[in-house]
Amino acid sequence: MSLVLIRGAGDVGTAVGIFLLSLGHKIVYTELSRPTTLRWAVAFSEAVYRGEWKVEGVSAKHVSSPEEALEVAEKGGVAVLAPEGEAIEKLRPGVLVDARMAKRNLGTKITEAPVVIGLGPGFLAGVDCHAVVETLEGPKLGRVYLSGGATPPTHIPCAVEERREERVIRAPKEGLFFPLRTIGDLVRAGEVVARVNEEELRTPISGVIRGILHEGLSVRAGMKVVEIDPRADRRVPFKLSDRSLRIAEGVVEALRILGALARQL
Repeated sequence: MSLVLIRGAGDVGTAVGIFLLSLGHKIVYTELSRPTTLRWAVAFSEAVYRGEWKVEGVSAKHVSSPEEALEVAEKGGVAVLAPEGEAIEKLRPGVLVDARMAKRNLGTKITEAPVVIGLGPGFLAGVDCHAVVETLEGPKLGRVYLSGGATPPTHIPCAVEERREERVIRAPKEGLFFPLRTIGDLVRAGEVVARVNEEELRTPISGVIRGILHEGLSVRAGMKVVEIDPRADRRVPFKLSDRSLRIAEGVVEALRILGALARQL
């Protein structure tokens, strides 16, 4: 099976890697030196902070060079390389998946690998990647596009029990972020859960903390820094979401379609 390089080891990218690993692919992630993943409990990006991190029974290891990443992947492990550096040039992956979920293309090119897949808006199939997978919650979630792109971003959080924007706390200004609670904590409406510099951030609803940034990260005004799940189920933050799994299924389908098309040539 192919060596797959996944840009972005957040919760969605993690689900993609777990699916592909189960199919026999070799997995290498690239990440920022200080990842800004909200749902780090279910994200391999957490390995950058802790050295190793396990999600759904699968462990990922932080590495510092493409050579070390390849060694881990060749043994059936999952490598998280941060920063990316010359990973593309040195590893020459058979498949490149951009799972950074940035709602725009941060520089991925169709020429970087034999198969390039972009997740969500910002990519054009046939232009900067071979296929695009839909990431917007709804009936098209996980759909594969071989031309054009995914649905434009709405910038509206996915609904959980009909709660959308009110379950997300955003940074009121630029500054340094300091969490006062952590993932899995139950909180009540109005409770202080974090600070940006000296300004307190209060949760507008009760529930369980599903996502929260790490201490000391620089944030910009309007950036999501805390996510609350109103169901108040302390198990939820530690499980991959149905949305992430649907997107991962879309990536597998994209590989199947592109493989079938290649065999017809």
